[in-house]
Amino acid sequence: MDLSKKKELASRALGVGKGRIVFVGSRKDEIKEAITKQDIRELVKNGSVIIKDSKGRRKKERKSSRLKRKTPGKIRLKVNTRKRDYMILTRKLRKYIYALKSEGKIDGERFKELRKKIRNKEFKSKANLKYYIEELSK
Repeated sequence: MDLSKKKELASRALGVGKGRIVFVGSRKDEIKEAITKQDIRELVKNGSVIIKDSKGRRKKERKSSRLKRKTPGKIRLKVNTRKRDYMILTRKLRKYIYALKSEGKIDGERFKELRKKIRNKEFKSKANLKYYIEELSK
């Protein structure tokens, strides 16, 4: 018996992912009859549909003032995104100058020079690079 559509309906009705929903095998006939969100909610109350706990990193529990103190290694900090920002900008600028080279707007020597400048992070944005190229062509 294929209950994938019922699982989708249940995930929408209950606001959880499909992976967390489990149908009780002995009550599959009841589940098959459910066609509305309200039917699904009633099945959860009856125990025909079970919602598993969510997986993932546990949140910090605060029980006493002694445990409230943050110690290094206990709490994950936000990851610094400098490298990701650099990669995104560099790839964008390199793609742009490659397109200019293939169109014939810049020659090979200028292309190499611009690649070095991109590598050394001399341009803040694509607009900044375009302005620089305009100034060179004047």
